[in-house]
Amino acid sequence: MRYKITIEYDGTSLLGWQEQLDGPSVQDYLQRALSCFTPLEETNDAPLSDEEYEDASTGRRLQKTDKIIVSGAGRTDAGVHATAQVAHFDLKEDLVDWKLREAINARLREMEAPVSVIAVEKVGNDFHARFSARGRGYLYRILNRRAPAVLEKNRVWWVPVPLDVEKMREGASYLIGHHDFSSFRAAACQAKSPVKTLDRLDIEVRGEEIHFIVEARSFLHHQVRNMVGTLKMVGDGHLHPEDVKRILEAKNRAAAGVNAPACGLYLTKVVY
Repeated sequence: MRYKITIEYDGTSLLGWQEQLDGPSVQDYLQRALSCFTPLEETNDAPLSDEEYEDASTGRRLQKTDKIIVSGAGRTDAGVHATAQVAHFDLKEDLVDWKLREAINARLREMEAPVSVIAVEKVGNDFHARFSARGRGYLYRILNRRAPAVLEKNRVWWVPVPLDVEKMREGASYLIGHHDFSSFRAAACQAKSPVKTLDRLDIEVRGEEIHFIVEARSFLHHQVRNMVGTLKMVGDGHLHPEDVKRILEAKNRAAAGVNAPACGLYLTKVVY
């Protein structure tokens, strides 16, 4: 039985979505929470075989073939948050959706994980959280004031100098559409092609915050953060709006602005 889950998490203490050997990740927490649904082997003191592993959270002896793999729609980086990440996994049991949600969240609370499952839904076996997605949406938050962020520390990018929103909007207009975004991809980006279609890049003022609402079918690694960092430099006067067009056409990461901090970025939507 395949299940689709919607997840929110505070990425501050996490090493991103993907399971890591040297620290906590969203995928790791979820897979550990789901380990209670895998078949148990009888307890014994014999050494682990090549087909077995010991679950880190429970110390239980499990078959590697029974390990539940959670696949996410987006592999967010360390420090990036989510209000609506989507993932899927397979279980042998046919469980009531809300009971499964409560069981997973109970395990996450035991581990003090900064992760919560918002919704659970049974889906067909042809559903894939990543490859079935038709679009993704991100929010980037800048706190634009002289006073440092305290309550929102690690949840916004604090920029103490005034930003010209109209100039940033003008610069953003050059990025909308179908382009080669090589200037805005990370050096380690593994995407086969740098060509993407950016459907939306709106900049809204919300009190002392400036929000960047960004939507596309898919993104390059660091694309959103590199675009925001470049537009911030337009807003503070280090770049002119028309420089964004020049940067885009350069197809060179060195031509673009700074990489905005991970703390201001949120995965907010996955469309199927």
